[in-house]
Amino acid sequence: MPNACVVGLQWGDEGKGKIIDILTDEYDIIVRYQGGGNAGHTVVVNGAKFVLHLIPSGILHPNKKCVIGNGVAIDPALFLEEVEELRKRNISVENNLFVSDRAHLVFPYHKLLDQLSESEKGQEKIGTTGKGIGPCYADKMARVGIRVVELYHPEHLERLIQRNVEEKNRLLQGLYNAAPLSWKEIYEEYRAYADRMAPYVCDTVGYINEAIKASKRILFEGAQGSLLDVDLGTYPFITSSNATACGAASGAGVSPKQIHKIYGVMKAYTTRVGGGPFPTEAEGALGEHLRERGGEFGATTGRPRRCGWFDAVAVKYAVMINGVDEAILTKLDVLDDQETVKICVGYKCNGKIYERFPPDLAILSASGGCEPIYEEVPGWRQDTSHCTSLQELPSMAINYIQYLEEILDIKITMISVGQDRRQIVRPDSVSSARLSTNLPSYRDR
Repeated sequence: MPNACVVGLQWGDEGKGKIIDILTDEYDIIVRYQGGGNAGHTVVVNGAKFVLHLIPSGILHPNKKCVIGNGVAIDPALFLEEVEELRKRNISVENNLFVSDRAHLVFPYHKLLDQLSESEKGQEKIGTTGKGIGPCYADKMARVGIRVVELYHPEHLERLIQRNVEEKNRLLQGLYNAAPLSWKEIYEEYRAYADRMAPYVCDTVGYINEAIKASKRILFEGAQGSLLDVDLGTYPFITSSNATACGAASGAGVSPKQIHKIYGVMKAYTTRVGGGPFPTEAEGALGEHLRERGGEFGATTGRPRRCGWFDAVAVKYAVMINGVDEAILTKLDVLDDQETVKICVGYKCNGKIYERFPPDLAILSASGGCEPIYEEVPGWRQDTSHCTSLQELPSMAINYIQYLEEILDIKITMISVGQDRRQIVRPDSVSSARLSTNLPSYRDR
């Protein structure tokens, strides 16, 4: 079986945690390759809810190996907290969880700067989680970051922390009028983390590549969503890493040639948390209804997510830049009570029609005059949460899924109809079971 990568095709929160949990059965090793504690994967197993921020979702399966790759920004306190929580719930983390010695560490000054910088932006806030991920990646790119491997060289670690804290203190005091931090206290805190993290730390680049040579099956796990990618997303309202499939190779230390299949996960509607453009956002009663019915509150911060109709323009762009082989649709059940369902197939701005996703935020923003162009299909008004096969889905639900397949030119090979890992439909392809719904296809409309 080929190695595969799972990515989100919207602005994150697409339900990747559940999908990775399901796919884990087919793989030997699950590798998280980017992001940090600003991400949250929620998995429900037999009614029990697990929220993971750093540890791959595959940890919930016995006999699977899980890796936190070199591209992840690791907060040691959060990592150890997750480990302890899993232990309390009888989930094994012994000899099956590995942390890259090349991964960069999140420090208290990263979190403080993240929070202070965001508060200074006023109406132009990005909507960060305040977990310090952006400043950590900024230090990485500025070549002043501190990696996990440095934890095990005390004198070197002390020099690095002293240098960084003294520099950050000048920024904290001079720009934000904030109290300085003690580099000695931070050093002692992180030296203590070193001993507790030691059983998990290793050369994961070597480990993964040796596993590939041994024909082990690898599943690469992305966090956030493609439209938040630092290079290809709605900049500057993005995350600080490559959330697309292109980040998997660099974030895990493997050749791109070793990633053979890409799964793209998308909701049956669209959500976004934080600031930034959102052409199909539904304000008022509909947005609130989708939020409550879909449980659209951030796994990391608890913030309410903005909700709206499915944006096919944005998803088609995400399918293209990732080279998606198969799409997975989640939260179909959230739309069960809708009389009609809308799909955005274009944008209209200042009299011009856009069918491709533009990089210009002025075009995408409502304040810039962006109006979504919708196609509307009948709703199904039936409960889908119990469905386990394509034949059990309402015909109008299948019609909606087929419509998405045609617009996006991609096969949908898995459909989630609830939070639990058992609430899943896995047809070979919805298009292979086209029903006689007396409705024209998208291309005929």
